[in-house]
Amino acid sequence: MKKKFKIALIGRPNVGKSALFNRIIGKRIAIVDEQEGITRDRIYGESELFGTPFELIDTGGITRDESLPFREEVKQQAEIAIEEADSLVMVVDGRIGITDLDEMVAKLIRRSGKPICLAVNKVDNESQEGLVAPFHALGIQHLCAVSAIQGYQIAELLQIAMASSADWEGEEDENSGDLKVAIIGRPNVGKSTLINTLLDEKRCVVSPIAGTTRDAIDVSVSFGGKSLTFIDTAGIRRKKSEHEVVDKFAAIRTLRAIRRADICLLLLDATQGISSQDKKIAQMIEQEGKGCVLLLNKWDLVKGYRMEHCLKGIRDEASFLNYCPTLCISALSGRNIEKIFSAVEEVSDAQKLRITTGQLNKFIEGAIQRQHPPMLNGKRLRIYYMAQVDSSPPRFIFFVNNSKFMDATYKKYLVNQFRKTYLFTGSPLRFFMKSKPPQKKGEQAPTQAEPLFAIPESDLLFEES
Repeated sequence: MKKKFKIALIGRPNVGKSALFNRIIGKRIAIVDEQEGITRDRIYGESELFGTPFELIDTGGITRDESLPFREEVKQQAEIAIEEADSLVMVVDGRIGITDLDEMVAKLIRRSGKPICLAVNKVDNESQEGLVAPFHALGIQHLCAVSAIQGYQIAELLQIAMASSADWEGEEDENSGDLKVAIIGRPNVGKSTLINTLLDEKRCVVSPIAGTTRDAIDVSVSFGGKSLTFIDTAGIRRKKSEHEVVDKFAAIRTLRAIRRADICLLLLDATQGISSQDKKIAQMIEQEGKGCVLLLNKWDLVKGYRMEHCLKGIRDEASFLNYCPTLCISALSGRNIEKIFSAVEEVSDAQKLRITTGQLNKFIEGAIQRQHPPMLNGKRLRIYYMAQVDSSPPRFIFFVNNSKFMDATYKKYLVNQFRKTYLFTGSPLRFFMKSKPPQKKGEQAPTQAEPLFAIPESDLLFEES
C-alpha cells in the first residue's frame, strides 16, 4: 500500500482545530475543551474524500503566552507536522477575527512553501460567510468558511486542501497491518520518553509534570524487518485524582487504546514498586483479553536493590503478571529497549497458539490422575474432554457432567496445572464449562457454555452466563 496524502491542521490555541479534526475523521479522537492548550502532541487520523484516502494531523495551538505549559514543545510538534505534511490547513476563529497570533502563524506556514488553505471556523451557515472577508489580509489565497460543530462546508475545505494530491505520488507504506502495542501505566512513569527513545526523535512532549500526555498517539516503529504501531497513552489516575474533565477524557481514551491494541506494555516506576493503581491497570488489561509485557522503567535510578528481589515482590502482588515477560529498562538511557521487541513477539506468538483437542485431553487425564476432583454431596465432577475454541485471547471449554461439582479449589488447581504445561506467555486465558444435558424430566439443559472462571482468572470466582 502507498502512503496516504497528509494534511496538517495548524493554528493558535482554541480556534477549533481538534473539533475540526474529529469532524473530518468521524470519531472523537482528539480531546475538545474550552480550556486553552489541551492538545500538546501530534495526533493522527485517517479519512477519505470521495474515495481518496488521506491522513490528517492535529497539532497544539501555537502561542506566545509563556504562562501556558509546554509552549515551546507544542510549537516544535507543530513545526514537525508542517514539515511532514503535504498540505496545510490553517484554522482561524471567524467570530473573533484576525489576531496577532494568526498573523504569526500565517507567516510561519507560508515559509514552508507547501499548499495552504485557510479554514475560517465557526461560520455556521451561508448568511455568516461575510466573516471571511477580513482574513484575506493574511495573504493566503485559498479560503473556506467552515463550521466544525455544524459540519458546514467540510467537504469543500478538503477539496481545496487536497487539490495538489492529483500530482502527488506517495511512497510505499511498509507499516500497514502492523501489530498494535499500547503503552499503559500511571502518570509520569516514562511512557512518552519510551516512545521518543524507540523512535530516536522527540515525537511526544515529555516533562516531569504528571499528566503531560492527554491523547492516545500512534507511531510506527520498524525493527528487524518487522513493523509495530506503538500507542502512547495518557496516564491512568485514580478516580479521586481526576480533578479535571480532561483527565476523565484521557482515561476513556486510554481504555479505548487498550481495546484496539493487540498487546499492552505495562510500565511501572522501578523506584516506587507496584501500587494498587498498577494492579487495577493490570486487571484492566487482563479483562480486555490483551497480551501484556511488564516493563520496570527508571532502573538506572535504583541503587542497592537486586533485580530478582524487585521482580519477586511485584509478582507476589499481582498473580497475572507471573506469566508476563518482565524487563528492567531505562527509557531515558535506552537500557534493554531492544529486548522489548522480542518480548512483544513472544507474547504475540502465545496469543495465536492453538492446542489440539488430543493434547488437551492428555493434559486433563494427567491432571485428574495427579489429583481427583473432590466429592460434593456424594457426587464427583467428571471432565469428558477439553477443546480450544478461539485464540487472542485463547478460549477453552471443559465438557463436564455438571458444572456445579467444580469447586474453587479444583478450579485453581486446573489453572496452575494448565499454566505449567502450556505457559501462554503474557496472554490471559478464558475457560468455560458446558454441562452434559440432564436426563431427568422437568430439567432444562444449559443452552450455552458457562464461564469456568470470572475475569480475572486469578480471582477464581464462578459466574452463571
